[in-house]
Amino acid sequence: MPSLETSLYELGRLDRLGAQATLIHRIDPRIKVLVTFVYLVCIVSFGWHEILRLLPFTLYPVALASAADLPVGFLLKRLAQAAPFALLVGAFNPLLARTVVGYLGSLAVTSGMLSYASIILKFLLCTSAALVLISTTGMSGICGALRGMGVPDVFATQLTFLYRYMFLLAEEVLRFSRARRLRSFGTRGMGPKAYANILGHLLLRTVARARRIYGAMQCRGFIGTLMPAARLDRLRGPDVAYVFGWLTAFALFRVFDVVLILGGLVTGLGAGT
Repeated sequence: MPSLETSLYELGRLDRLGAQATLIHRIDPRIKVLVTFVYLVCIVSFGWHEILRLLPFTLYPVALASAADLPVGFLLKRLAQAAPFALLVGAFNPLLARTVVGYLGSLAVTSGMLSYASIILKFLLCTSAALVLISTTGMSGICGALRGMGVPDVFATQLTFLYRYMFLLAEEVLRFSRARRLRSFGTRGMGPKAYANILGHLLLRTVARARRIYGAMQCRGFIGTLMPAARLDRLRGPDVAYVFGWLTAFALFRVFDVVLILGGLVTGLGAGT
């Protein structure tokens, strides 16, 4: 299971990037969560045919990744790993919706092509924004920010548990896989029956470990809240500038066709010269 080990390492690295000390990392986590939420709402609010109007929104993840000194290659690799899901979601759109809505040179552009392109572009924008948020805040910071914004404790706590114990579950799978390989000769012990046994034992071990962990947490005074909320002090100048600047930009991108306006300006300047 080398691919699983690699995935765990890379997931942990994504969270460790949130411990850096750049200006973006020092922004209040509540502000970053709020701005990212508004960004996602703006992205999904566009219709399937408004592809060009989505392009200005690429400024947000690109600018933050640059300002936060995030490894671009690492983030692009994470996007590429998740891309097959988006590619499969709308794969049949070009085949089912064949109404011609325009031409790109001699190529007839159908409504299915536009909807498929819209799905892929929205996926890339939303996923990149989520990656940047985790890389500049960390999962603990995000969960604390959610609690600080009034999200029910049970939701933030469950999200924290899901992230933390996902690593433990994956380690159990790796141990089972190594033990199976060491006890296998040729193709013996490599079939579906072996994997079914592994899943059954994994379920039993997971339940047993969950009981032990919960008992240990109760002994240490756990009352349903795993972590404190994000800092609730007054927002600083950079926090206010961050939220005001980005929300203003999102409003402008959503209300006005920035690409069309810029195209008109460039065409006008070209005609004037």
